[in-house]
Amino acid sequence: MAMESGEFRRLIEAHQRMVFSLALRVTGEHGAAEEVAQDVFLELHRGGEKLESEDHIRFWLRRVTVHRATDALRRKSRQPEATAEEWMEEQYVQDNAEGLNAAVVVLLEELLRTLPEQMRVVIVLRYQEDMLPDEIAKLLGQPVATVKSNLQRGLKLLRRKADVTMKEYMRG
Repeated sequence: MAMESGEFRRLIEAHQRMVFSLALRVTGEHGAAEEVAQDVFLELHRGGEKLESEDHIRFWLRRVTVHRATDALRRKSRQPEATAEEWMEEQYVQDNAEGLNAAVVVLLEELLRTLPEQMRVVIVLRYQEDMLPDEIAKLLGQPVATVKSNLQRGLKLLRRKADVTMKEYMRG
């Protein structure tokens, strides 16, 4: 049995930014993130009456979004890669963080996109969704030590890539 339409509309309004943003950071593509968000909310509509509280709904949405975005990322890896120019144009169209140079934001987004899938997912959940490692572990069904390791290794790799890229950016 599907969820009541007024309640469903309220849930979409309350959580659409979080779902889309999480999907965007994991997939790295605006179009893919939109598809993921639509799939997530469609699945919520079909089975949302089983969710018991606002915290349960938020947890469920994050988990399903990460899984759907990861699936989309894997499907994309089997398809031909878009050109760098197409990706950069897409990134410039999106809203950027206030006070940061748009080019730097694009470079950081691109660096995040180059990280291995598990590292990218834990970094996005930790720093975008402000989740603690134990919450991430529960969401992903992984040991906390694995999450912490992926987080630490991902940040180290991101810093190394940023050092090289930002030096080149500052010279150019």
